[in-house]
Amino acid sequence: MFNIEENLKKLPNRPGVYIMRDAQNNILYVGKAVSLKNRVRQYFRKNNKTARIEKMVSLIDHFEYVVTDNESEALILECNLIKQNRPKFNVLLKDDKTYPYIKVDVKSDYPNVIITRKILNDGAKYFGPYPSGMAAKEMVDFIKQRFQIRQCRSFKSTKRECLNYHIKRCSAPCTGRISKEEYAKQIEQIIMLLDGKIENIIRQIDLDIKKAADNLEYEKAAELRDKKNAIKQITEKQKVSNISENDIDVIGIAKNEILVCIEIFFVRHSKMIGREHYFFSDISEMDDKEIISGFIKQYYVDKNVIPSKIMIREEIEDLLSIEKWLSEKADKKVIIKTPKKGEKLKFVEMAEKNAKITLENKAENEVNVIEEIKEILKLPNIPRKIESFDISNISRKFYGRRNGSSKRW
Repeated sequence: MFNIEENLKKLPNRPGVYIMRDAQNNILYVGKAVSLKNRVRQYFRKNNKTARIEKMVSLIDHFEYVVTDNESEALILECNLIKQNRPKFNVLLKDDKTYPYIKVDVKSDYPNVIITRKILNDGAKYFGPYPSGMAAKEMVDFIKQRFQIRQCRSFKSTKRECLNYHIKRCSAPCTGRISKEEYAKQIEQIIMLLDGKIENIIRQIDLDIKKAADNLEYEKAAELRDKKNAIKQITEKQKVSNISENDIDVIGIAKNEILVCIEIFFVRHSKMIGREHYFFSDISEMDDKEIISGFIKQYYVDKNVIPSKIMIREEIEDLLSIEKWLSEKADKKVIIKTPKKGEKLKFVEMAEKNAKITLENKAENEVNVIEEIKEILKLPNIPRKIESFDISNISRKFYGRRNGSSKRW
């Protein structure tokens, strides 16, 4: 039999991960600690614990732990164990979304630009995430129309141009209508566009316009002018006013008695390219900092593209270890900021306001649905609890009693 007090004495003063289990050996909670000895003992001492933690502790039958060399290793192990086991008392992110990215296969002689939801280690350049397939498609369509790169999925040389060339949707590299160097220049501009370096593209196009005009190629100069105006228009449409940050995710949180809503804004190169929200139940009494910390760890554990900066309202407890983990994962420096004033604070507040509105709308919709159920079923009061039963296993068979006898109908 597992003796909790005896095993608490054996805990090492080392970093690691602890796993709380119930009598059926189900995992209740997974956490990491700089010192396993100090952290795990806290759960079993009389101190100010929330009702949620009190309930969890009451269910603990035994615990186990894994010692790691440092806090970063503990963090990675914690994230993986939560993802694999989905413990009841952890903050659980139910996210089955895969966001679209734009891929430029720069290793190809004549690169293509496509939409993908998988990021591979194939030497290609990936840009995103985009909030929807429609947003990514709009950008790819714009690129293919204005830069006239190839439309075909697989490139092969041929002697005859396809229809896309004749309607000015492709420069026909397959028949040699454009040189590899000129095509590479178009790809370079596309990458600058996707990378937010609009001023560089405009500067290059202006030089090309002047060169075409000097050579009396007025039709080409007019096409370049139209391209420049179109680029300005599509980038201006996405720009977020007063935001000078280049590569950030902004996280806001809102709560009611039942649900927690987290809103995340994606800002890339001063453009807000999308937003997403997530709902969590049964964790409203948790501290905001604990919820945000749990969200960040779960949200980014599967992400291959991570921003250089994440902005939140309050500093979280394990900030340094999370920053180090994200930096190693992204292969660049990633910092988590808690702005106190100025435009950055306003943007965090914007995320929080949107989280609050999203939460209020969800609550209102649910109340309306319950009101409708009350009316349809002619109930005296709004139902507080609804139970459902899976009857798929009985198919169309139903046995009951009619006039005192058992009958199948």
